[in-house]
Amino acid sequence: MIREATVDDAERLLEIYSYYVLNTAISFECDVPSLEEFRQRIENTVKKYPYLVLEKDGIIRGYAYAGTFVNRTAYDRSCSLSIYLDHNERGHGYGRLLYEALEQEFKNRGYLNLYAFIGSPITEDEHLTRNSEEFHRHLGFTKAGEFHKCGYKFGRWYNMIWMEKIIGEHTD
Repeated sequence: MIREATVDDAERLLEIYSYYVLNTAISFECDVPSLEEFRQRIENTVKKYPYLVLEKDGIIRGYAYAGTFVNRTAYDRSCSLSIYLDHNERGHGYGRLLYEALEQEFKNRGYLNLYAFIGSPITEDEHLTRNSEEFHRHLGFTKAGEFHKCGYKFGRWYNMIWMEKIIGEHTD
């Protein structure tokens, strides 16, 4: 089941996210946020953007949400997305299901451009592979840009890439 997230989901979502903060360079956040801060992030996001969770057997297995692409009115038809799955739940198609539901929600709300800001290893290592880039490419995203050695975590530098997906027609 895919549904809208609520602040009551914060503890489970933070549990999922913590793994990525502590063990990977998928998130460039270096410290796990507090539960209160995470609740606030959810509250702030749902004011304007969709924030979805995927449940199976009553347990949240992953979540995806959107945010501001660039904080200027001219960019109001574009947004950035993020997705996190329980690290033990990858390979079940949950990511695709979440993104498909999120994309439909964006279309319903009139968004045209979707962006993903993705950590990209200079050389794949135990903290970061190219799986996220490949996942997004498989879902129709294309690489739009790359920032070199802009993230430093686990004593090494990582690149960031922007990936883009156009989901609507741009008319005047």
